[in-house]
Amino acid sequence: METFQVALIVAAFLCSLVAGFLFAFAVVVMPGIGGLKHGGFIRAFQVMDGVIQNNKPAFVVVWLGSVISLPVATALGFAHFDITERWLLVCTCLVYLAGVQLPTFFVNIPLNNRLQSLDVDSMDEPARKAARKEFEERWNRWNSIRTVISCLVSAALIVLVSRL
Repeated sequence: METFQVALIVAAFLCSLVAGFLFAFAVVVMPGIGGLKHGGFIRAFQVMDGVIQNNKPAFVVVWLGSVISLPVATALGFAHFDITERWLLVCTCLVYLAGVQLPTFFVNIPLNNRLQSLDVDSMDEPARKAARKEFEERWNRWNSIRTVISCLVSAALIVLVSRL
């Protein structure tokens, strides 16, 4: 197996894992904690996000691996694919970086950090409600966008892997 083939398979696998992670948050995690009272919702999200922010090796490998492997596979793909497949690979890479990674770093992570900074025990109920309102709708909207885009990217990568 050539380096390009390995890179494309790894990129497809890692991007698919990211898509699955985002999908799980969109359809299970956020609706699940969405039923909690304001303080419970904030605490639950803080705990889950805290696990992610503690740089769990498997999470870091999957998330950063997708960011590295897809551009590498894209660069290597120029010598292996025809013009149509090259454009699909380039577009897939750009859409993944712009539609999944940029919102993650410029929207979701800042929202996570803002929520992490809250001391729920020292807040009264109106403050908890306001903090949740400021966080939840925007976070969910952008996570839904990331989920759809990452699933489409994964599908495109699977198509490209099938053409190897």
